[in-house]
Amino acid sequence: MKTVYITGASAGLGRAIALAYAKEHYRVGLIARDESALIDTVASLGVSQGAEKMAAWASADVSVFSELEAAAQKLEALIGPPDIWINSAMATIFSRFEDIAPDEFARATNVTLLGSVYGLQLALRSMKPRNRGQIIQIGSALAYRAIPLQAPYCAAKAAIRGAVDSLRCELMHDDSAIRITMIQMPAMNTPQFDWARRHIAQHPQPVPPIYAPEACAQAVLWAATHPERREVWVGKPSFEAIIANKFFPALMDFYLARKGFESQFEKPAEQKNADGNLLAPLAQFHHTEGHFSERQINQVFWFGTSWWQEIIFAVAALVLLILLIVFL
Repeated sequence: MKTVYITGASAGLGRAIALAYAKEHYRVGLIARDESALIDTVASLGVSQGAEKMAAWASADVSVFSELEAAAQKLEALIGPPDIWINSAMATIFSRFEDIAPDEFARATNVTLLGSVYGLQLALRSMKPRNRGQIIQIGSALAYRAIPLQAPYCAAKAAIRGAVDSLRCELMHDDSAIRITMIQMPAMNTPQFDWARRHIAQHPQPVPPIYAPEACAQAVLWAATHPERREVWVGKPSFEAIIANKFFPALMDFYLARKGFESQFEKPAEQKNADGNLLAPLAQFHHTEGHFSERQINQVFWFGTSWWQEIIFAVAALVLLILLIVFL
């Protein structure tokens, strides 16, 4: 029986991931800021908390290393060391770049980027002596293709991808048995659009199509049984955005400059500014889903990349190039 630790586990995708792993009989350790929300999440898992604990929680602000370290130590004492560590905690601000205060940008970056970096470091500290384990880093298609009005989040996700790629190379160099997978997510119906800090006079929404977090959590569960996959691209929009930005980044700039604003607006807001949960949790929004359930898609396609697939693609591209040269 394996043990999984999940950060950002009290709401949204993190909560959906916890539910998915609990249903498959993993021991589940939950980490987030809000104690009451964590207790509620553990209760929703419907698992044993008796002599053989199947779930435990520990509160921590992931952007503070000492708090996250203490949380990991608490979970290890209760349910054992992690076989899988999943970084899912994040923070975002919906705003034009120039309207974001320096301390706001730093806070959002610290939660999303440093919270993940600290999780990677603590996972390695636990897994390296055993020379086994898997780290699953929740990313976003925005790690490859940034969009307007979410500069801190896009920057943090791109930086996380850099950190993960660097770490993966080091593990391969050391012939380590520890595996690391990054999962690039599409727009999901999570509470982040209700509780995020905002400096725009509109209520934000996920860029359609909008996927159910429970469906996306299944891709995270799949990754646990396919540790050889370096990345998983979830949803057709993620695949399209990543591929399109590799070949047509300037055209993507042009398109998003014209379509990237309205696609993130739901309706006019009563006031331009909202503090959100950037500095403290908002307990009333600790749900798996946001308020877009009627519009969400409950099934999602995902694509797991690996070195052998890239070889196949390279050979296919070479064959096509040779055929084109012969034809011409």
